[in-house]
Amino acid sequence: MITAQGWIPSASALQAPGQTTPQTPPQTTPSRPQPGNAATEPIITDEEFDATIPTLDADPNAPLGTIEEWDAEQTRLEQNASPDRAITGDPLSAPMELDPELDAPLGPIGSFDVEPFDESQYTQAAEDDATRAVRYTYRIEGLTARPAPDASETPALSDVSDKARKAVDPDDIRARFRELSALDDGDGRAANGAMVSARMIEDQQLLADLLIGQCFFDATVNGAVEMPESGEGPMVVVLTASPGPCYRFDSITFTAPPVEPEDLITRSFVPAIGEPVDADRVLAAEANIAVALPQYGYPFAQVGQRDVLLDPATDSADYTLPVTPGARSSFGDIVTSGTSVFEADHIATLARFDKGDLYDSRLVDDLRKALVATGLYSVVAVKPEPTGEVAPDGTQYAALAVEQEAGPARTLAANAGYGTGQGIRAQGSWTHRNLFPPEGALIASIIAGTQEQGASGTFRRSNAGRRDRSVELSLSALRSDFAAFEAFTGRLAGRISYSSTPIWQKPITYSYGFELLGTNEQDFNFDLGRRDRRTYYVAALPGQITWDRSNDLLDPTTGFRLSAQVSPEASLGSGTQFYGRGLVEATGYFPFGDSIVLAGRARVGSIFGADRPDIAPSRRYYAGGGGSVRGFGFQELGPKDPDNRPIGGRSLVEGAAEVRYRFGNYGIVGFVDAGQVSISSTPGFDDLRFGAGLGGRFYTNFGPMRLDVATPIGRRPGESRVSIYISIGQAF
Repeated sequence: MITAQGWIPSASALQAPGQTTPQTPPQTTPSRPQPGNAATEPIITDEEFDATIPTLDADPNAPLGTIEEWDAEQTRLEQNASPDRAITGDPLSAPMELDPELDAPLGPIGSFDVEPFDESQYTQAAEDDATRAVRYTYRIEGLTARPAPDASETPALSDVSDKARKAVDPDDIRARFRELSALDDGDGRAANGAMVSARMIEDQQLLADLLIGQCFFDATVNGAVEMPESGEGPMVVVLTASPGPCYRFDSITFTAPPVEPEDLITRSFVPAIGEPVDADRVLAAEANIAVALPQYGYPFAQVGQRDVLLDPATDSADYTLPVTPGARSSFGDIVTSGTSVFEADHIATLARFDKGDLYDSRLVDDLRKALVATGLYSVVAVKPEPTGEVAPDGTQYAALAVEQEAGPARTLAANAGYGTGQGIRAQGSWTHRNLFPPEGALIASIIAGTQEQGASGTFRRSNAGRRDRSVELSLSALRSDFAAFEAFTGRLAGRISYSSTPIWQKPITYSYGFELLGTNEQDFNFDLGRRDRRTYYVAALPGQITWDRSNDLLDPTTGFRLSAQVSPEASLGSGTQFYGRGLVEATGYFPFGDSIVLAGRARVGSIFGADRPDIAPSRRYYAGGGGSVRGFGFQELGPKDPDNRPIGGRSLVEGAAEVRYRFGNYGIVGFVDAGQVSISSTPGFDDLRFGAGLGGRFYTNFGPMRLDVATPIGRRPGESRVSIYISIGQAF
């Protein structure tokens, strides 16, 4: 029930401060002649008026005269008119007399009283002042904190715990009111008083609804306006609330058949007996029931219309909710419709459940996301359908209907980056993701850069026999021209991997495969004292495993990652040489508040079983660059030849520490990196080099854009003074 005081502002109420109402001078109206007024002479007498009216013919049926006869009669009357009519008092025939001053010559211009035209009173500014917006403020009265009821004063709540018998905080109502208020949205200004009045009436209803939603079912709200006493300043809209008593749950009842587990419905309904009847909490609890039932085997559950019975005598409420859970079900067959992308058997490969498992809507949502992640759908929907078929465990099978609509299977992609010592590197690719169904992709890519050029073709089958498992076979040709080496490399490789995706970040990922490559590379020959070219033939069996407990792939803020790589290799050609390459890396992320993250990284690598000259330069370890030790150019750290060009080593140690500060979509990073490359296979720490710098981050919906600027500490001849790195994602 809402009561409101009507308010129609007067004209003065709408004036802005300092504005006055223009006064209209009184106007006089000539007196109308009254009968019997001797002072007023008639313009024409009745006798003269009657004489001018032509008489009617005695015989109305007589024939009409001709036009010539009528003209002759008018001429006769004009000739008989008296020339001295004006003297006899006939004003209609009197000649008009002109004012003699009209014929007088004009006087000099200076004799006129000329006042300048005041244009300002007709300008737009004056018009705007006349219609200036009304200013106002508002306040709410009558809302006070309601303490928890005393059990001794409320017998209906005598058996309710103190936790359930909680207080009502008016600040919650005020905060919600500010979010939705029309008065608050107006920022204290309105075009006129009628608009303020409309907003006040709207907010009366809003405040009453909020009170009812917070358990005050008898609430009323009155609205009034207080004008400023001095005639200046904003008017004040006052909303006076009379909440009345707060109704609390006295009973909560669900009319539903038994379910499994038996407390599934009751534990999903959060409000308890003794709590205020809060509409938001009730609606959320009912929605929670509708969500929980399909998660525990009831895909066709329905929540009915609630019934709330209020008792004003005890300020209590009896709540009843009908629930129809439907048949308890298990997963049945997968059926497809629409424009087919995958057959049912491949969709079953993506599912994390088998036929006969208890129905769980979370697994259905997971399947839908997996189908979307393939990138082959424009629209895909997954929903259960009853079959009436009984499963061995007594449940009913629920079929999954997958409605498919194929999207474009071909994509073009490109990325680019820059690093000191690595130059500009751009890569483009063309992909047909379903050229060999199901999910058999063909990928063609090219690399065009200042120091790298190449092309490759890759066949990849995603979700190969298992979800998120990929099988790849690739063939590539690459030319590299770096300070460390110049190489022409052909490579044939295959790999099986189980990896994380942007949708599902897995705790354990792995990959294993093979590499066959032939590479002609330039290296410094210390025996000959000059750079020499040599062709290497390498066969390798690389493998990797990662334990990832971070919270994000591209921008982690908490957790850690541990990764290990191992690659037994054979160098063929002038004698067969067997050796092994290994690398271990650990990263950690430690948040401080909501804006600062301390990140750290450590990396150790070793090549054992072969001397450095027997290892192709492209297979050795190097340090320096955007993904290594910043402040140094790409592959710049480590042992060098007499020309001060890096030659690589058999062991590696690296470390890095970053402080990341984020504000909105931007961030600042300060970092210190360290690293050393040694000729020995045993990592060393006797010649650690350090780099330091600052970075900027721009956060997008797919990850942060990174710009790092660093300088080496203790710079040596030939090393870059400043290094710049641009890429996507954090450095680690």
